[in-house]
Amino acid sequence: MKTLIPTRIAKLQAKLKDMGLDAAMIYDRENLIYFAGIDDLEGGALAVPAEGEPELFCLWMEAAHVREVSGIQKVTPYMFPKNNQSTMMGAWLKAQNWTAPKLGFTRYFISLKDYQCLRDAAPDMQVCDIAIPCYEIRSVKAPQEIDQMRVAGKALAAGMQAAIDAVKPGMLETEVLAEAEYAMAKAGSMGSSFRMQVLTHKRQLNIHPYASHTPIEDNGPVVIHLGASCNGYVAKMCRTVFLGTPKPESVRIYEVLKEAQQVAVEALHPGVTCGEVYDKTTAYVESQGYGKNWVMEHIGYGVGIRQSEFYPIISKGSGTVLQENMVVDLLLPTIYIPGVGGPRITDTILMKQDGVEFLTDFPAGPVCK
Repeated sequence: MKTLIPTRIAKLQAKLKDMGLDAAMIYDRENLIYFAGIDDLEGGALAVPAEGEPELFCLWMEAAHVREVSGIQKVTPYMFPKNNQSTMMGAWLKAQNWTAPKLGFTRYFISLKDYQCLRDAAPDMQVCDIAIPCYEIRSVKAPQEIDQMRVAGKALAAGMQAAIDAVKPGMLETEVLAEAEYAMAKAGSMGSSFRMQVLTHKRQLNIHPYASHTPIEDNGPVVIHLGASCNGYVAKMCRTVFLGTPKPESVRIYEVLKEAQQVAVEALHPGVTCGEVYDKTTAYVESQGYGKNWVMEHIGYGVGIRQSEFYPIISKGSGTVLQENMVVDLLLPTIYIPGVGGPRITDTILMKQDGVEFLTDFPAGPVCK
């Protein structure tokens, strides 16, 4: 990954110039992994001027390690508590002697202390959002990134099989997840980037639930949504297991979603827009009589360092054009019908020039126990 950093920095600097910005101030782990090439840095920050050399700040104890593995040439250590990432970035900004500097941030990833130190250094600074430009740069994956995601995908297969083998009525959702997490760790996963789901039927129509101490119900679907990672890169997968004698419509809903995913995958190729993929998928769901219960306008996201990256988004009306070596997940939404809806399926998929590769290679099911 280290050899990729100069090109990534150059792309970021080109974006800054296009936006009329003086610098990007990067504090979040995701973009430190991508633009600095290090996935185990805590208390670090990266200053990237639109022109000139970037500078990476880290704790003094980690400086030798950071210099060895990072792709950033200028690494400046600091002593804590006299200094921290906030004061170092503030000092860097002050040293530039810019008048009313325009600074880019990755939206959600700056603390109040970070902001205060920058404001003290440049009270007339202007703040801009560079979250989407960063996601856009990250969206087309290099071979090294894809290799890490393949490892994560193989770990997911081990975890999903362990969860399917373990799940039974009366188990807690967290107990099933524990079996999956252990199997994934043994298979090479370095952890998940989101709160994973094992969901008994009555909890499946919530938007963002996660495995809880709720017992698994018999005679219904169980949603299992797992994530794994390798050196900062992730993959995710969702399957539905049916216990006992489920309602026939619940099983049919899963079959419709499985076929809808296949429709989406067949539409997935370089040059097509995200909106076109969405429309073809929605048309199939509507043809099966579930159009009014298909309420989500997003059916997939980019996947990479984050499990849901916000470029590309497979969504209604999106004109974003898909490119070779983008990686997306398809198709997490469910069909919202109380009492029978809730089954889900998703996979992490690499788009190639002549087809796709499922980085999560596991039977789609449905699995009946």
